[in-house]
Amino acid sequence: MNDQPLDGLSTNDNAAMVLLVDDQAMIAEAVRRGLAQEDNIDFHFCADPHQAVAQAMRIKPTVILQDLVMPGLDGLSLVREYRNNPATQDIPIIVLSTKEDPLVKSAAFAAGANDYLVKLPDTIELVARIRYHSRSYLTLLQRDEAYRALRVSQQQLLDTNLMLQRLMNSDGLTGLSNRRHFDEYLELEWRRAMREQQQLSLLMVDVDYFKVYNDSFGHLAGDEALRQVAEALRGSCARPTDLPARYGGEEFALVLPNTSPGGARLIAEKLRQTVLALDIPHTAPEAGSRLTVSIGLATQTPPIGSHCRQLILAADKGLYQAKHNGRNQVGMA
Repeated sequence: MNDQPLDGLSTNDNAAMVLLVDDQAMIAEAVRRGLAQEDNIDFHFCADPHQAVAQAMRIKPTVILQDLVMPGLDGLSLVREYRNNPATQDIPIIVLSTKEDPLVKSAAFAAGANDYLVKLPDTIELVARIRYHSRSYLTLLQRDEAYRALRVSQQQLLDTNLMLQRLMNSDGLTGLSNRRHFDEYLELEWRRAMREQQQLSLLMVDVDYFKVYNDSFGHLAGDEALRQVAEALRGSCARPTDLPARYGGEEFALVLPNTSPGGARLIAEKLRQTVLALDIPHTAPEAGSRLTVSIGLATQTPPIGSHCRQLILAADKGLYQAKHNGRNQVGMA
């Protein structure tokens, strides 16, 4: 009979790879002859019980025929070894015993055997049981493989959906949240603050003289400047709940849940100084200037039944004040 790997047999429900563990060569020869005329049954023999687990791991049988009485190692102990090894724990085991003893049979099943036969069994019965247990084991392997494939497929789908969600929520130029995601998040946090009566702060950030910057240095340089400002904004976020977003054009926003006016002002001032420290050359308001931002700040504890628009309006008023008072500063309505 040919030695074929389990993979080659897995597509045939009648295929079986049998490993007989028995110290008596005479028994092995009798079983081999009984199986010799059967199609798709490969037979392997192990006379040393101490090598049984290693041989089972190597040939990957679909059924193990295990003798109970062997010198040097109890057959039931060996059954337990199979069951304790991840590579062999599910392989069906048919115990071969010299007698029909209910106590021995009970102990065999308790140790993890799947079946019990008195040797030498009738060939027809032995083949039937080998095929039955082998078919059940192959079905289990196929089911497990299908389950693993399903889990991989589900994880890939989840990863793809998360990627698509991030793309849908992200601004293509800066990688910050886009306007749509900002609107959804601000409304969510506004409702939360309303329920819990907590303060919610919002920064509206505008790059000063940005049209002049684009006219002077070109749109590619303008895009790079926006990316650097966005990175500074991202660096201002100290908590996972803080949300930096590109509001539109050269305007950005930062949602700060559960943040007081003083805490929000510290963040805004740090952001203003960080952008100034980028040392990006500008031609406005005069030659030799540096790129700056103006920031509007608003903090509210949402009244019951109110809408988050009023927080945006308040932050916009603060931004207008910062612009009106000379830019490169923080304004509060």
